[in-house]
Amino acid sequence: MLKVASERDFAFDTVQMPLNVMDAHYRSFGKEVLPELVRKKIGVIGMKSMANGILLKSKKVTPIECLHYALNLPTSVVVTGIDSMKMLDQGCEAVRTFRPMSDKKVRLLLSRTALAAANGDFELSKPHLFSTVPPSILSGWARSRNDSKT
Repeated sequence: MLKVASERDFAFDTVQMPLNVMDAHYRSFGKEVLPELVRKKIGVIGMKSMANGILLKSKKVTPIECLHYALNLPTSVVVTGIDSMKMLDQGCEAVRTFRPMSDKKVRLLLSRTALAAANGDFELSKPHLFSTVPPSILSGWARSRNDSKT
């Protein structure tokens, strides 16, 4: 995505992508794209921290753990859907209780979802819900470098 943009004289200000505990088990934005965005100082908008609720159906992670994981990544912001006061309270609680996670804690959290990803026991086996969107169609605001020079 960044290479294609650069070849066409575009620069991304921000990129929006799914970042969740299942992303690490597929074509991972967190592992493959996020470090490059940080290196290039491009803002990161994390989304789908609970994969539209599918992660919660697994009973492997809680909503707070999902939000803490996403907040632990080098994002500019993590967006989450809020369609009730309960969900608003949940988001506020996640922010209030968030502390940077150690590598060990991250590994333990990911180990709880690894088996679900490998087995394909439920809808978690549908990677299109997490991170197989081709980089060429990732969301992001792009501006032409030529336009910025005028």
